[in-house]
Amino acid sequence: METLNIKGMMKNKHLSKSIQEQGLYEFKRQLKYKCEFYGIEFVEADKWYPSSKICSRCGHKKTKLSLSERNYICEKCGLVIDRDFNASINLSRYSA
Repeated sequence: METLNIKGMMKNKHLSKSIQEQGLYEFKRQLKYKCEFYGIEFVEADKWYPSSKICSRCGHKKTKLSLSERNYICEKCGLVIDRDFNASINLSRYSA
């Protein structure tokens, strides 16, 4: 699971109400409980881990990636992939 900067996200007036309604703390609590119940290791990536900025194919790290860029395009190997899917691959490989 990726730790999110909730305080920073709450400062955005367009996102704050939606974020409050998500109940992210309860989701995390339930996920931890289920992992413990089934004997699965719960791994939490650091809040500043650049999961969206790292190429899941070659490991190249972009210095800038704006929120409006929905596709990740690697300048090194040419990979074109959905930004969130790329981040999910990187998080699946994350080790604490």
